[in-house]
Amino acid sequence: MEFLSQSANTFGYASGAWSIWSLSDGYVDLPAETLRYPNDKSDRQSSRRKDSLVRLSVNCFLFDRCNEDRVLIDCGAGGSWDPSMGHLWKAMAEAGIDSSSITVVALTHAHGDHINGLLMPDGQRAFKNLSRIVIGEDAVQGFLAEPKLAEFRSLLAPTNGGDRLADHLLSVAIPGHAPGHMGYLLSTNEDDILFCGDLIHVPAAQFARPELTWAYDEDELLARTSRLKLLQEAARARTWLAGAHFGRPGIGRIVEQGRGYAFVPAG
Repeated sequence: MEFLSQSANTFGYASGAWSIWSLSDGYVDLPAETLRYPNDKSDRQSSRRKDSLVRLSVNCFLFDRCNEDRVLIDCGAGGSWDPSMGHLWKAMAEAGIDSSSITVVALTHAHGDHINGLLMPDGQRAFKNLSRIVIGEDAVQGFLAEPKLAEFRSLLAPTNGGDRLADHLLSVAIPGHAPGHMGYLLSTNEDDILFCGDLIHVPAAQFARPELTWAYDEDELLARTSRLKLLQEAARARTWLAGAHFGRPGIGRIVEQGRGYAFVPAG
């Protein structure tokens, strides 16, 4: 994958005929004790840790081939959460991406920092020509539970792991974090890039110790199992990973290091 460009909120890459954009929606600060240790217990050895915060990047991704086959992976928080998020529109402007060109959004799951960006902070539609929202079948119920997104329900296109969405794009089930948590594997003929959603929340800790879980995982044991399996596979196959909460640029490769892994960001 070849580096093309960078701005305050974007990184651009090329792979074969494809352009791949990492687009920052912002960040969110959450309690460090939300990171959970083996046996599903928080680390409570230090009172300092209880009062500390971890900063999570919030990333969205877009790929296209010659301005066709354009897909946006997740769409950020919109105006639904902290004001430090909801800035996808700014990143797209920096990258020269016209929001009206987005016709397909593929959601990794139905949490607010991934779906609420369908609406701008002012409540207007973010993507006026949107025609399809790909979403894990088991995530549909969570989407339907958001009344402010009711206008998008007719656009939902449920998918399951193993479904081929196009000749170059495969749905990959990554269970544990949320119902219907889905990854999307893009094959460019030069690289495989897996957009893996919330596989990892705290990169500084969970690459080296992938057994650590996150209190917001619906099933922490299953999320841990998915993470261990996928990191092992990605390291062996040299698959690029693009994560919703990886540190910028949000895309990189995984290498084995000690009992865990190290994340090598894309150049």
